[in-house]
Parts: sequence; C-alpha cells; structure tokens
Amino acid sequence: MTVYLFKPYPIQSIPTKGQAVRYPINRLFFVGRNYHAHAVEMGKPVDKSVERPFYFTKAPQTLCASGSTVAYPPETSNFHFEMEMVVAIGKPGFRVSQEKAHELIYGYAAGLDMTRRDLQLVARDKGRPWDLGKDVEHSSVCSEIVPMQGYIIESGAIALEVNGQTKQSSDVNKLIWNVREIIADLSLFYHLQPGDLIYTGTPEGVGPVVPGDKITGRVAGVAEVTLTIGAAK
Repeated sequence: MTVYLFKPYPIQSIPTKGQAVRYPINRLFFVGRNYHAHAVEMGKPVDKSVERPFYFTKAPQTLCASGSTVAYPPETSNFHFEMEMVVAIGKPGFRVSQEKAHELIYGYAAGLDMTRRDLQLVARDKGRPWDLGKDVEHSSVCSEIVPMQGYIIESGAIALEVNGQTKQSSDVNKLIWNVREIIADLSLFYHLQPGDLIYTGTPEGVGPVVPGDKITGRVAGVAEVTLTIGAAK
C-alpha cells in the first residue's frame, strides 16, 4: 500500500449525457486564434496557407463544471469570456490522418476559456508564456459531455450571452482549422489519450465580465454552458 505525504487530489471528471458514468479528464488542450474574425480582433490575423495551428494547455485542476459560481480571479482587471466547442477524445491516437481523425472522438461539449486578458497580452507582447493569463483557477468551464462517437461536427451555431445580451455569435463552420485538421495536427505532437479535451477556439466578440455577471453559451446540437462571476476574494 502506497503511503502519501498528503491526500492526493481527486481525478477531475465531467458527467456524460444520458449515462451514469463520468468522463475522467486527462489533459486540456486549447487551440489559439482559430476563427479569422477573432484573430483580427486580437491583432494577429492568421494566414492558413503559411501557418499551422498553435496550442496551449491548462492544468486539469482548472476544470470547472457548468452552472458554477466562481470568484473574480486575483491580479487582473480584465477577465474575459471565450466561448468554445469542445472535443472529447475517447481512443488513443498518434500521428493520426485527417481521414481517420473521427475514430478518436468520444463526444462533444460546450466550454468557456476564461482568461486574464491583461496578463495574457503583457506576456504575449514580451514573448513570455501565457500561463498567468490562461492557466487560471476555475477557468476551463465545461458542460456535460454529449456522446457522439466517431462523428465530425462541421457546422452549427455557437453563441454566448452575458446577462442576456448577445456578445458572441458565429458558426463552427468558420473554424480556420476544422475538427479533423486539429486532431490530426495535435496528434503529431502528442499521443492523444482518452480523457483529453480539445477546446477548438473562440469566435469574435470576446470581452470582459465583472462580479455578478451571468454567462450563458451554447453550441447548437451539443450543449449549453453557464457560469456566474462572483466577488473577488
């Protein structure tokens, strides 16, 4: 029997729609600037003909269930929402072709990539890692996983409201790199495993929230995700 210095932290997991079992989390991957209009609003247009996707990761401990209330995070005055479609990996894969990328998919979810934008931009402009801006406690919000084994979502409305006012409205068909391309490319760098979540990118319209705000986002045909911003600690 292994004796630990202190009690290990529990495995992060998400409920699966229509099933009694939960989806255990392995890793959280995020695709940066994957909608043209959002890339432009961030001042970094993307030319797919000469670029390939880029990624950042967050600790699984940043996972936060839809419907939660989270404290406004410390050391920021510009906390942003980013609405995303999430792909849940269900089978291992390495150097997967686009034609076989669908075989790795277990399902989909609706997610939020909450960001300390001021810290992210300072790091970006100084050529530093984005960790303090992105790897924020309770910042990887996710709905339940909707099983869609082997299915590729190619289109569908993606939208977000804050206090009932629409802030983001687009379509998944505007992804610069689609689901097949993302899985195939990411699998060149990592041995993808069951439990990996891929946040596929956010459309234009990102913006700040303040304590008391209620965020509601959705991906058509998948799920809705909600988050309430609480007071700072």
